[in-house]
Amino acid sequence: MTSTGMLPLADAELYFEVRGAGPTLVIAQSGEGDANRTEALVQRLEPDFTVVTYDRRGLSRSVNHASRVSIATHADDVARLLEHVTDGPAAMLGCSIGATIGLHLAAVAPSRLTTLIAHEPISPWLLPAPARAQQQEEIDEILRIYHDHGWRAALPPMMRALGIDPTGQEREPGVDLPPLTPARAANLDHLLSCDMPAARDADLDVEALRRTPVQIVPAVGTSTPVQVFDYQCAVQLGTALSVPVHRLPGGHNGSITHPHGYGEEVRRLLNGDAHQS
Repeated sequence: MTSTGMLPLADAELYFEVRGAGPTLVIAQSGEGDANRTEALVQRLEPDFTVVTYDRRGLSRSVNHASRVSIATHADDVARLLEHVTDGPAAMLGCSIGATIGLHLAAVAPSRLTTLIAHEPISPWLLPAPARAQQQEEIDEILRIYHDHGWRAALPPMMRALGIDPTGQEREPGVDLPPLTPARAANLDHLLSCDMPAARDADLDVEALRRTPVQIVPAVGTSTPVQVFDYQCAVQLGTALSVPVHRLPGGHNGSITHPHGYGEEVRRLLNGDAHQS
């Protein structure tokens, strides 16, 4: 059974869903994904976890009243959501920008989390200086295309930057990719106008991640090209924390293309096997 709610904040309202039983696991989705992006994955996790999903502010049913939103703002939103739905700390699965949000939460409000699986964070600040500058320039070019020609024109270069081949994504049998509905189109527009600039501009002291008591588990997709920046961000995160980088089924969108295998790996990692490579 799924329970839903709206969490009022000072400058936003967050739509969220809670289902399942067991320890709390919050999922911060990738890209334009809302609470329902990983429905098949959630169905596989809810027998073992109380799974919390939500629409980031500005997406789908959530409302944003702030003129500018940062990754720190998104991290605070998750902290307040967890405070609302559970008395204790929770595990977190962060995918792409969701992983970036999770890293900020682990550094700034570590009491809210036990474990963070950070799957391919889009965090240029994790990269060495030359690669960071190059990646920020690539994001700048994607945003220039967006401002000049709209989200449809910016989508292909954004997907290439993340190592996503829209015509060749491997999928588990029976898995259908989400259709491009008007609501999803609006979310893509918001992603490019608001959240991609926030990810580009975000910064975080890696020392804060080394000090946090949160167990951080860097992860990459088994089919993500090793040269793309999101893959390299996960690798650099593992190097900075001296922990192994785990491989999850699929590519950057493995949480939706491989819900069964991905869910099994998430369950394994959260059940205490994160330090086994």
